[in-house]
Amino acid sequence: MTLLHIDSSILGDHSASRALSAEIVARQAALHPGIEVVYRDLTIDPALHLSGAHMAASQGAQVEDASLAADLATGGAYLDELLAAEIIVIGAPMYNFSVPSQLKSWIDRIVVAGKTFGYTAEGQLQTLLPPGKKVIIASTRGNIYGVGSPTEALEHQESYLRGVLSFLGITNVTVIRAEGIAFGEEAKQAALSKAREQIAALAA
Repeated sequence: MTLLHIDSSILGDHSASRALSAEIVARQAALHPGIEVVYRDLTIDPALHLSGAHMAASQGAQVEDASLAADLATGGAYLDELLAAEIIVIGAPMYNFSVPSQLKSWIDRIVVAGKTFGYTAEGQLQTLLPPGKKVIIASTRGNIYGVGSPTEALEHQESYLRGVLSFLGITNVTVIRAEGIAFGEEAKQAALSKAREQIAALAA
């Protein structure tokens, strides 16, 4: 069994999402002895934003630019890692109401027509991913964005990730959330403590 661990926070050791994603991985390793963990830090080895050159290459155009060739290889590795993993753990902080741009760039490389999804002749969506994948998201955000909150309409982070994963046919998604962490140290620690209780309760 293989677990793909993805971090996207720019805060390094000060990141709450990184701390939680690491604890989720440790919990999964305890539940699945011998599991292989593949780690991808999207801030250290980020993919470029998609460009016309990327699209031309995907249509068979010759790639002469070395930086583009290297970036295409990075995107190919992202895709291979996703295809091989049974469990995917994603550290996903909220930045300006959505996900970090590094994580969006990763998504742009895994949502690929003919690779991870396709359409039938009748226009029906098909997932091309191997079945049975499970995703656990370590979600952190400074404010409160739950149902009924004043900022509910600004939440484009967890809902976006769930939508993308569902589009790819991944419906076994668990969110471990710590929110309100910008409300002071006491509130932050309370939110992290609650999230850690959820991690400890994770089942195989």
